[in-house]
Amino acid sequence: MTNDLRELGRQFQQAGLSERDAPAEPASLINTWLTQATDAGIYLANATVVATVDADGNPTSRTVLLKDVGGRGLVFYTNYESRKARDIAGDPRVACLLVWPGLSRQIRVNGLAARVSVEESDLYFASRERGAQIEAWASDQSTTIPDRETLEERFRHYERKFAQGRVPRPAHWGGYRVSLEAVEFWQGRPDRMHDRLLYEKSNGAWHVSRLAP
Repeated sequence: MTNDLRELGRQFQQAGLSERDAPAEPASLINTWLTQATDAGIYLANATVVATVDADGNPTSRTVLLKDVGGRGLVFYTNYESRKARDIAGDPRVACLLVWPGLSRQIRVNGLAARVSVEESDLYFASRERGAQIEAWASDQSTTIPDRETLEERFRHYERKFAQGRVPRPAHWGGYRVSLEAVEFWQGRPDRMHDRLLYEKSNGAWHVSRLAP
């Protein structure tokens, strides 16, 4: 028996999103919603879709994990030689999406991606599990490999190489910060009368407007 897709999404939360209650800047509300999603038991509430375009204008999206949210933007970490990194090098404009269907909420972010400082990347890398540190050396992200065994052998190679002491951060691995240029908060409501608040920055100040659902 197949699911009736027409029935999905008919139940939305009663809680609304009002301009009167919206903070002056979007980062605090992003963090509030992230906390509420985590408290609601949502697995990997910080999972975020990041969309980029390549040199030919072809769009690509993938899911990353946010590691920091602040006034300067959203931070995630990756291989600087990956497809997303190559796209960002050619065009730093990216779109990010956080979505929590169980809470009838999503956040859309548009901004410019730039590498975080070496110190920030070093600090975060040092906090990762050792296996994840070794993987950063073993995996040439987004490149074609012949088989799984090749990847596992590279992992074992770096396990042996770094058997003693700490694992240093590879130069090809680090963070990106996506600036907050436009941020839309979407709150599902009954009868499809959803709340959509759009933050846009102009001359260094945030302006909030309401969009029709």
